[in-house]
Amino acid sequence: MKKNLGIVYLIAILLVSACAKQSDRLPVTGEVVSCAQLNVSGARGGPTFPCMDGKSSLNFGTLRGPLIVNVWGSWCAPCKDEIPFLKSFNSKAQSRLQMLGIDVEEAKPKDGSDFVVSQGMTWPSLVDPDGRSRSLFGMGVPVTWFIDSGGKVAFKKIGVLKSERELSDLTRKYLHLNIG
Repeated sequence: MKKNLGIVYLIAILLVSACAKQSDRLPVTGEVVSCAQLNVSGARGGPTFPCMDGKSSLNFGTLRGPLIVNVWGSWCAPCKDEIPFLKSFNSKAQSRLQMLGIDVEEAKPKDGSDFVVSQGMTWPSLVDPDGRSRSLFGMGVPVTWFIDSGGKVAFKKIGVLKSERELSDLTRKYLHLNIG
């Protein structure tokens, strides 16, 4: 009986460690990342938003892709639901496309940065402290934009992403990149 119990414990430990290795690939704790790594052009034509890192700002019209822009708020439950898909996708796509978050409608600026860290986000985010993005993105979140290499919006997904597969399919269709 003790020998069988030892085997059961060994199997349980192996299963737990296998699960841990699977999840180790994705960050558990995020970080507020600089916007300096984003691909931009000298062209201007859009609102300018501060980067969440507090060190720079970025004119939306200067962004070049391939780029996925996800508009979110820490108070938004569907935004939180899609973060695991975005994290996993980002870990696979980092060398081939950029990701950018835009944090909107926060009660306090710290709420957004706390959300980034607690949700394991590791891509840059802009902050819209005064609601100027409404004219660009519309009302409601989440919204995910697919921006091509020329800086043009190829597609705008309104509403929550339901899976990483959906994100991969949209990227393939609108940005012509096979990720995942």
